[in-house]
Amino acid sequence: MKRVWPPLLLLAAAVGVWELVVRTAGVPDYLFPAPTAVASALGADAGLLGSATLVTVREVIVGYLLAVVLAVALAVLLHFSAALRHALLPILVLSQTVPTVVLAPVLAILLGYGIAPKLVVVAIVCFFPIVVNAVDGLRSTDVELVRMMRTLHGSRLAIFRRVELPGALPSIFSGARVAATYATVGAVFGEWAGSSAGLGFVMLQAQPALATARIFAAVLILCAVALALYALVSLTERLLVPWQRETAHA
Repeated sequence: MKRVWPPLLLLAAAVGVWELVVRTAGVPDYLFPAPTAVASALGADAGLLGSATLVTVREVIVGYLLAVVLAVALAVLLHFSAALRHALLPILVLSQTVPTVVLAPVLAILLGYGIAPKLVVVAIVCFFPIVVNAVDGLRSTDVELVRMMRTLHGSRLAIFRRVELPGALPSIFSGARVAATYATVGAVFGEWAGSSAGLGFVMLQAQPALATARIFAAVLILCAVALALYALVSLTERLLVPWQRETAHA
């Protein structure tokens, strides 16, 4: 509770100031809606936003899981092959210079306007932080533990399974938490490039109608989805890496 109350109080103060400034200045809702107008839009458009949220959440979860599986698998390959690591890591870094918002329309043309391009965009956005942290975690294994395994005649696979992978899990989850905050951004980019459903599509439809409160409501839901995914990843880390929490407390 000590960690939860300060940000909640700060957020409540910011919302209060926002409401006060908008109402005092008489800003129209179509230019910059007050928090009460956003709350009203959440209630009035609950059916529309609810169905759109289900579409976006499916894209976020499936695309994110795809990124995790591919990133961890590639990180393991890079860890076992120094030549592949030296050849591929610079290309991965270079690939991040290409804006995702540019890739989304191209993927929509290549893969159509179904769910496939959205999943690819989410996976691309989430892939890099996971694979980089996973590679760093695998390479930062305690040398003394590896030597101990070798004195016990541990095979290369046994060393990886018993020492390197467990030691890398905190770094892998660190990258996964960062990627969780990006997943909704990738889904929205994919929906903006071409879709007929989802929160990104709702925002596109609301813009020419000057339904700014609905756009803010969609953004609020996207933030909630990102926070929920982040919390789910953190909970999974607590369950799978309990020693990390014990070490931090110690």
